[in-house]
Amino acid sequence: MQKFDVNQIKEDDIQDGKMLLVDKPLTWTSFDVVKYIRKSLVSKFKIKRIKVGHAGTLDPLATGLLIICIGKQTKQISIYQNLSKTYTGKFKLGETTPSYDAETEVNKSFNYDHIKENDIINLSQKFTGKLMQKPPIFSALKKNGKRMYEYARENKKIEIQEREINIYEFEIIKFTDPYIEFKITCSKGTYIRSIANDFGKKLNSGSYLYELRRINIGEFSILNALQIE
Repeated sequence: MQKFDVNQIKEDDIQDGKMLLVDKPLTWTSFDVVKYIRKSLVSKFKIKRIKVGHAGTLDPLATGLLIICIGKQTKQISIYQNLSKTYTGKFKLGETTPSYDAETEVNKSFNYDHIKENDIINLSQKFTGKLMQKPPIFSALKKNGKRMYEYARENKKIEIQEREINIYEFEIIKFTDPYIEFKITCSKGTYIRSIANDFGKKLNSGSYLYELRRINIGEFSILNALQIE
């Protein structure tokens, strides 16, 4: 995988616009990547006002494909955001967390001895098509002008509305107790963390998102993404 090199960006790219595919590192926020690239461009071209944005947030504990738009290309962000996304990762059975992923500590443990691999495969097929999903409270969505994760950190309970999503493909790659390895292709606005939580409930147990990597956005692939340090 090729590394990001600011010297490959030309001045015409700043004027006319450019789209980059980037492999977001673990623990970085999506905005960290934007800031890193903007700072690199400002340093090279000595232009303070350079528009840089991303098309589709990845959580800090997720890695993978991020579309970065520079200059006039930022006008295309909404188009990229509406594309389908493909993820690989792992659910961990028998435990839940308040954030539905590994960002917060385990708060409940469950028995999962009754769960067989066939149960997991059969259930995955029921998680395809158009579904109603409730986003996790630990999310950047706004309610009454405030980020929902702010309510969560204040231990405040709020009503979260369900919304329609579409799961185009849900493949179980492997079940290695207690981890379920998966591949999911889904619509914009789908929270894989919520799928992990709902999946555990349907198995009469619990689960949370242990690991996540985005490998495709529409026809754009992680195989063509740039690494950053």
